[in-house]
Amino acid sequence: MAADDGRKNGAHHFQQQQSHQITRLVTAAAALLCIIGFFVLVTAESNNYGTTVTTTKGQFDADANKDCAAADAPQTSHRKSSLRQEKKFHSKTVKPTNTNSDDEDERLPHAGQCALYLAPSSLPHAGLGLFSGTSISEKEHPSLWTDLFVPVADQYKALPYRGQQRFPSWLQYIWQSSPGALSDLTTNSPYPVVPSEIWDFDDGLNSADGVKFYFNDLVDLLFQSLPDLPPEKGDLIDIVYGIMPGFQQVHRVSAFVPGLASLANGHESLANIDRVYFTPRRGIEWIATKGVTEGMELLIDYGKQWNLNNNHKLEYLAKKKKKDAKKKKEGVTTETHDREGYVDGIHKKWDQLDETWIGYCPEELPTEKAKRDRMALGRTVDSSESSTKPYSEYRKNDFHPWKEDVTDNGDDNDEEVDHPKTLDDITKSLPWLDQNGICLSYGKLRVDNSPIPYAGRGVFATTHIREGEVVLPSPLIAMREEDFTIYKSDHTQELVKKTIDKSIVIGKELLFNYAFAHPESPLYLVPTAPLANFINHGNRLREGANVQIRWPEVGSNTAKLFEWAYNQKHGDHFDNDFENHPFGSHHNAWLEDHPIDVMERSGKLALEYVALRDIHAGDEILIDYGTLWEEAWVEFRDGHHHARPGYFRHAIGVPVGFYPENWRNVNDRYEIAEIQDLENKSLEPGVAVPLTWAHNGKPVGSKYAYAVGLEKGSSDRFLEYSEEKGVIELYRRLLTEQEGYHLPSDGFGVYNTEILANNTSKADKLMEFFAHRYHSDEWAFNMHYVAAWDESARKDIWKALGDAGFDTAIKGIGERFGYDNMTCFHGSYMGLSHCDKSKMHSDIYATDNKSWNIVFPLITVEGTGPELDIMSENMNTVIGVHYLKDVAYALGDFGYHQTRPTDYYNPDDSSVDYGDIAGNDIPIRVVFGAYCAQIDETNVAMIRYIYDGEDPAPFADQFKDVPMREIHWDRATGTSTLAKPGFTLPKSHPNPV
Repeated sequence: MAADDGRKNGAHHFQQQQSHQITRLVTAAAALLCIIGFFVLVTAESNNYGTTVTTTKGQFDADANKDCAAADAPQTSHRKSSLRQEKKFHSKTVKPTNTNSDDEDERLPHAGQCALYLAPSSLPHAGLGLFSGTSISEKEHPSLWTDLFVPVADQYKALPYRGQQRFPSWLQYIWQSSPGALSDLTTNSPYPVVPSEIWDFDDGLNSADGVKFYFNDLVDLLFQSLPDLPPEKGDLIDIVYGIMPGFQQVHRVSAFVPGLASLANGHESLANIDRVYFTPRRGIEWIATKGVTEGMELLIDYGKQWNLNNNHKLEYLAKKKKKDAKKKKEGVTTETHDREGYVDGIHKKWDQLDETWIGYCPEELPTEKAKRDRMALGRTVDSSESSTKPYSEYRKNDFHPWKEDVTDNGDDNDEEVDHPKTLDDITKSLPWLDQNGICLSYGKLRVDNSPIPYAGRGVFATTHIREGEVVLPSPLIAMREEDFTIYKSDHTQELVKKTIDKSIVIGKELLFNYAFAHPESPLYLVPTAPLANFINHGNRLREGANVQIRWPEVGSNTAKLFEWAYNQKHGDHFDNDFENHPFGSHHNAWLEDHPIDVMERSGKLALEYVALRDIHAGDEILIDYGTLWEEAWVEFRDGHHHARPGYFRHAIGVPVGFYPENWRNVNDRYEIAEIQDLENKSLEPGVAVPLTWAHNGKPVGSKYAYAVGLEKGSSDRFLEYSEEKGVIELYRRLLTEQEGYHLPSDGFGVYNTEILANNTSKADKLMEFFAHRYHSDEWAFNMHYVAAWDESARKDIWKALGDAGFDTAIKGIGERFGYDNMTCFHGSYMGLSHCDKSKMHSDIYATDNKSWNIVFPLITVEGTGPELDIMSENMNTVIGVHYLKDVAYALGDFGYHQTRPTDYYNPDDSSVDYGDIAGNDIPIRVVFGAYCAQIDETNVAMIRYIYDGEDPAPFADQFKDVPMREIHWDRATGTSTLAKPGFTLPKSHPNPV
């Protein structure tokens, strides 16, 4: 039942702890409305909205009477009165009740006249836009400018709370309760801040704040109806609070609003429509804030933050366009940076991230020497307080290896953004729209009360529609079933991972009722076109259904429009070149893709509603929701004597054959193909393979995410060494915070581990290890880094790695990428027993793709989830992987990754009973990471910058001179020398560094 009225009340699935508050809120609001309703009605007539008031007054008056009655009626716990039960129709032959005024009838477009077009936007890089097919006066409210309001109850829709993406594509069509409420892309916790202008995906309404939606429509209606209300509306709020103290909670909510709110683009100065009236029962109504002429694009002011982000995007793209033109003129055909090795992709983000980081951390950073000086004084807690200047020596945090290349050239700053400036600039001719767009309303449909019991409103034909005629085309947003799930949540939890409890499902989002689905597919499709979601169910076998959905036909305008939209180069903004697009080669391309790929392109695919037979004027438009839906509805209705349709949840079925085979019986989770293979079959030593997505075979990161085979037994041999040297025992004491081994957050110390291992050799007594507890307060984990502190320990670790067979991995990477040689310039252990947030970061970056962080496991905890998160190249998807024995993960330049949240042992978590667990029985995870690179003149400065005192530990300085003093693998001689540290290339070497 896709009509809206009763199902709006299904918003009771807001978190259970809010249900009582919402019930009290609505009751109080209704009572207040009875007191001041007359005042509002009178005031509304003088609000200069013209014909709009004629409509809203009648609706408001009717709702006022119903809500006053509801205020006096007893309320059931967690329930609200359903409007669908207030007016029941007992026969399908009952004529629909006309809720529209005569003025509205006059404003309906004539049959055959297109009222709304969807076509390539007049705005640069905006994709599709909504255009008016008729002239509309200022403050006029066309009847078709009305649509649903579907609240989104659960705010935890994305990482780090659930799923595998920072921003699922369907969220770009959700008006959020506040900018970034459902997916905050603007903070540095725990992911990198990526400026909006260089996202590889469209974040849509994520930062929009221009239109607000409230759970309590009565409060919002009061605000809309009083012309002299100050902008902050504070005085009226105080008055309302004074009259009705229980009315103090005004819930602003996130909402899916199809029609204009989903399809109209944003523009600050040229905005010409705005929401004027709203109730969950009546939906959203819009007026023209400026005179709209035929062919003019309809635009909304999305709000200050969105406008700011969009301006940045346009400036960035204008500069990119100019640089691309310059390259083309100079005959440069590749997408390379001016420096060799710099490829377009995640690298361009780093340019921006680097500038952002300097902004976040403008202070100078301590050098390795300064840290050693501080250690000598016994000061072992890090500090970034600029006023105290605790270190003796600092380096500036402003190094960029290609600064002269990425800084704007002088005239770039004068580059004018190419965007429309006048209303004429956003206006297309009707012939152009007819040729290049699709019509969303020919004046043949209208919304009215349905005669079907419980159905609320429906869609009716205003004129004859022929069999086979397209009744309505509609774009679609693509979702997975878990997107609709509402879990028990508690935002007061101290640990992020406990914010939602996936073991307790509260219910499903109301949006679930509007989605098309197949029982064997993970893909759900929700229409966004005006009127589409008002279409009710009719059983086709009983001649109730008179329309059916289909995919756009070859050669149709719908097929052309969405071929262009869907096949935009993934990762690029819309190219604004619709008229020159080579159509015909990728018709309905989404049908060939995996559902995961389709889910990444919400709004870029479409379907059509087509008449199954002749439809006469006055007939309700009905579609068959399917047998499964009908059976579920009958069971619900018959099993609940006081059934309120607002509590019913079921997706709409699709016709047989509508979903292609490749959409069925497939997984909707991102997985790495190689991991499944490696768990069953070991990787050959020295073989480096890229990590690729299981669903489409594309690389997770084109340059930086690889798995490398180690020699059999390498992990165990190096673990044995680490135990002999006392490193593992040091970890057990650090992670259990034993006396003498408790480090505060950002605290560090130096330990002689021979005491812990009872080693008495002279060499062992000389070795020292540096331990650092890294940002444990900020990231809620007890990660400790342990690294060699003196030269004897460094050489001993490299020799042990060589003896364990690590040379094979270095050789494999060097040969795979055609390096001349490789030097391992740092190695450290990483161990923990619990992690809540961690931080997505890149240890190596901007080194001409010649550096690698090679990580392999020593100790893991069996039966637990993935341990390492790797971020995809578009910086949106995060995939968790298991550490595997004798397999190393190689993360190259810009290889963003993080420790995955886990909870083996956390004594500070009072909700977990660990029993008598203690000592060596405490589960911990320890891995080792080696940083290896071909170090030469192109990257030595960058590597020196990154590792001179960089956390987590100081590093032995191997970057003073080039050629390097140590080479651990050499292509020319075939030499692998980790087992013999200190090897120096002879002067006669054929390939000097």
